[in-house]
Amino acid sequence: MAVSKKQNTDVKRADPEINDEIVREYLKNHDDFLQRYPDMLDFLHVPHASGSAVSLVEKQVSVMRERSTELRQRLTALTAHAKDNDALFEQTRALVLKLLDAPSVAALYSTFMTSMVADFSVEHASMILYTKNDTNEGCRTASHEMVKKEIGSLFRGNKAICGTLRTEELTFLFPEGQGVGSAAIMPLGCTEQLGLIAVGSSDASRYSSKTGTLFLAHVADVIVKLLPNLPHTNA
Repeated sequence: MAVSKKQNTDVKRADPEINDEIVREYLKNHDDFLQRYPDMLDFLHVPHASGSAVSLVEKQVSVMRERSTELRQRLTALTAHAKDNDALFEQTRALVLKLLDAPSVAALYSTFMTSMVADFSVEHASMILYTKNDTNEGCRTASHEMVKKEIGSLFRGNKAICGTLRTEELTFLFPEGQGVGSAAIMPLGCTEQLGLIAVGSSDASRYSSKTGTLFLAHVADVIVKLLPNLPHTNA
């Protein structure tokens, strides 16, 4: 039976209009569509950065290549970071062994200061031991009250401090250092402090709030354990 022109028009109106949203929803609900119709990959094109159009397969290859490059870069960075950590661990281990062999407070002080520069390539290093008199020969000492007056605001939480400090604070920590831009400071002890150790750099961004202080904290813990049992001089 023939279908009239009017009937044909009514049928078209009854069918849902195909638009981008319907196609999008269909593909979302039928994620195996391109697996069932792989030939469609040759007909689908997406814009390229150069302005030309590439097939979906080429686009996928391009995306995977970019991801592969990014992953390689991240792996290279992680590998370099791991090597740096291994080197830092070995340097810290060697320093701890040297500190354990120190026969006096002065020798321990000298070992720390020398190792920071020679082994850790630190530009500026400092150790200040708290005392009420000048009995500790061969090392830098100061009263707790004096240190608190100069840089007391840095140790409110008795934790490591890293970052850019005030000029007067840097001058107190590193009196012989010139152009110190940033520093990391670690108190020796928590409740009963024995002093402090610090490292500095001319680079203002070298030490920041994101800088890890695990190795400095470990060295500080070792020094805190050793100090009470060491004589003040070699005599």
